Amino acid sequence: MSTPLTCDVVVIGAGVVGAACALYATRAGLDTVVVDRGAVAGGTTGAGEGNLLVSDKEPGPELDLALLSARLWAELAREGLGKAVEYEAKGGVVVAGGEAARAGLEELAVGQRAAGVEAVPVPADRLTDLEPYLAPGLAGGVHYPQDAQVMPALAAAHLLRASGARLLTGREVTGVLRGSGGAVRGVRTDQGDLHAPAVVNAAGTWGGEVAARAGVHLPVLPRRGFVLVTEPLPPRVRHKVYAADYVADVASDSAALQTSPVVEGTPAGPVLIGASRERVGFDRSLSLPALRALAAGATRLFPFLAGVRALRTYAGFRPYLPDHLPAIGPDPRSPGLHHACGHEGAGIGLATGTGHLIAQALTGQAPDLDLGPFRPDRFTEEAE
Repeated sequence: MSTPLTCDVVVIGAGVVGAACALYATRAGLDTVVVDRGAVAGGTTGAGEGNLLVSDKEPGPELDLALLSARLWAELAREGLGKAVEYEAKGGVVVAGGEAARAGLEELAVGQRAAGVEAVPVPADRLTDLEPYLAPGLAGGVHYPQDAQVMPALAAAHLLRASGARLLTGREVTGVLRGSGGAVRGVRTDQGDLHAPAVVNAAGTWGGEVAARAGVHLPVLPRRGFVLVTEPLPPRVRHKVYAADYVADVASDSAALQTSPVVEGTPAGPVLIGASRERVGFDRSLSLPALRALAAGATRLFPFLAGVRALRTYAGFRPYLPDHLPAIGPDPRSPGLHHACGHEGAGIGLATGTGHLIAQALTGQAPDLDLGPFRPDRFTEEAE
């Protein structure tokens, strides 16, 4: 006698990626349950800045996913979710401190434009047209009108609400149920089993652990980052503004502390200052060197910030895979298991495209993007 199904698909993780998977799965007609051992947006999502960026991605699979995701975020905003999630189509401005950085930035923009990105060169003497409070002496920049912003925790909560999926928080997945042929049959939790023919691993930095509980290898690692939050200010920073070296830091494999200034305003008034990266496991210790570097970088871009108080800081862990691409799609090693994790610092921006592609895979549709580069079985334990 077969066990009755609880639902069509179980999504593990109630962050923004899991929420987006739930939204698009239910829109595809699938009865969906989302399960998380913590609260909605209780992990990486709740520690994010809310970046929806195309500007920081080199031409390739991740940029293609970012462009798809940007279109889907804009669609959701037009459907009425925009105000609820604080969606702002503010655009981004990437600035270069010297001629070498400016030349590299403009070379990157050429490739991005060929891939479908709006990337408008800005000469040095026109930067203050976009950002009046920028420091003098910068060599130029590029304006990216497609960059946008959401409030991450609100985004996860409202995507879940809009999905209509059943949400089970405070319930830890302790194992993945398998049938006689190895196919997924649901999950075991500390409060009972959930039976389904499909499971989506959207567990963020814990995606590797969830994969292991399903009997497969996925080398997700945490990469720590801090954000500084200032006192509320009148609107002074109009766009997402960051230095050109941020792109190199995102692509770096270094475990050491790296910081590059990323500055943006919020609808509530505080300015958010990032971005730091370091691989220190799940160590949440406050790092004064990281915070000092963030503050110094921000004041180099916007000197007025030197006189502004930082009210608080918070830390999060980006789910990092060795080749800097997320794992998205079905896992051939475990039929019925799908992965949607490893987005590093881009998960909020890439969530909608990821959820859309997962829903296509779950329903047997041809995906809008080639899932080959995102294959979850592309890693071998020896190659890491």
